Amino acid sequence: MTLANPKAFFDRVRGSDLLGPTLTPSEVAGCNAILTACDGWPVAYVAYALATAYHETAGTMQPIKERGGEEYLRRNYDVTGRDPARARKMGNAEPGDGVRYCGRGFVQLTWFVNYQRAARELGEPITANPDLAMRPDIAAKIMRLGMGEGWFTGRKLASFLPAAGRATRGQFTKARAIINGADKAEKIAQEALDFQDALTAGGWY
Repeated sequence: MTLANPKAFFDRVRGSDLLGPTLTPSEVAGCNAILTACDGWPVAYVAYALATAYHETAGTMQPIKERGGEEYLRRNYDVTGRDPARARKMGNAEPGDGVRYCGRGFVQLTWFVNYQRAARELGEPITANPDLAMRPDIAAKIMRLGMGEGWFTGRKLASFLPAAGRATRGQFTKARAIINGADKAEKIAQEALDFQDALTAGGWY
């Protein structure tokens, strides 16, 4: 699946409350990276991926690195932090791994075991070079795999969204469970509806 009419898609995005009234080159590039990674997905899945990226990146449509500073990351994810047992379980076995394998991407990829899984499935040396998860094409592929296979919470898009046709507001609201429970679920659902309209206008097929 792809866009039959990219101009119509971006015109609709500009005319919505999302990225309009103008689009920066980086916003367009981020959208295109996600659209490319989502080739073959139904329209509702792609709309929710775009909306998730829009929310998680504060509207920039570019991968981001987790904020908070090295002490925050050490405390939360490192074997020298507040929960060394969890750090070891998640593969952060060496001092410094909490900073090394902090959250990156369109959806935050965190912990060594998740970087290792992404490296294995994508065939990219992400464990050796974690900043590769900041590259838009790789970040978009990680998001597709994670949302499609249930990496983040154990829940998958297929559990909430239709494999054909448009999703409803209620379906998009429930889909937030694949990323972060119900946090901002209704806001992201509206953004997914807007992106779904834009994809439909662009002839996603």
